[in-house]
Amino acid sequence: MAIRIYKKTTNGRRNASVNLYSEVTKKRPEKSLLVKKTKNGGRNHHGKITVQSRGGGAKQRYRRIDFKRSKDDVQATVIGVEYDPNRSCNIALLEYADGERRYIIAPVKLTDGDTVVSSSQKVEPKVGNNMPIGMIPAGLNLHNIELVAGRGGQICRSAGSSARLTNKEGQWATLVFPSGEIRRVSLDCRATIGQVGNTDHNRVVIGKAGRARHMGRRPHTRGVAKNHHDHPLGGGDGRSKGNRAPQSATGVPSKGGRTRQRGKASNKLIIRRRVSKRYGQIKLK
Repeated sequence: MAIRIYKKTTNGRRNASVNLYSEVTKKRPEKSLLVKKTKNGGRNHHGKITVQSRGGGAKQRYRRIDFKRSKDDVQATVIGVEYDPNRSCNIALLEYADGERRYIIAPVKLTDGDTVVSSSQKVEPKVGNNMPIGMIPAGLNLHNIELVAGRGGQICRSAGSSARLTNKEGQWATLVFPSGEIRRVSLDCRATIGQVGNTDHNRVVIGKAGRARHMGRRPHTRGVAKNHHDHPLGGGDGRSKGNRAPQSATGVPSKGGRTRQRGKASNKLIIRRRVSKRYGQIKLK
């Protein structure tokens, strides 16, 4: 994936870069897999704003993605790789032998004409194939990983992400995630082989406010600049944050604090929590 940095001809171009989407081979989406997408401007079903600084943006349509890969033992051919405005990674359009078409997350090196297959049994461990983790050889990179068998892929779906399968013991597999977390996952859970494509997504610099508005991001007001009844950090004379740690308007820590529910059932499946730059190694209780 290539990133283009333009000459500094204007203030908006200075330090800005764009993604050339060199992996994309298909321009038009599949109409049968499009769904209407409505914008809520950060509001919930009561009309109350629950996410700040959201609104506007370019019109989008949602692409239905096959996260479950439930069409087993039917070979599919990649028709093309497309841009998806709803996620950081690209998507690949598959056409199965019976004529059905589905979208999947596009891994690295998957391109037009390649064939992939999903199965509940062991198949060839090549990029794009989907099978239970118990059938996958140790040492491979995986993405679109299920946490509960049959629920569909929930982990490692963003651009450039993957998890390394390091060990299988009993009914559990050990996965090392990009964050440094080490977690056990059932061998019955499915995963797709390979690393998610569009690996240079995080290198793109927006460069100007207009591009952020196209993404639906509105101007953001700092908490310390608000009144005391609008934000926990607001109020006071002059520049003063007080003795409170950085947090959102609802009091949720915003700089790496613990937000995971205490006593969650899946805590026992986490061997090592991710390493936080602010708090170091987080210990589970």
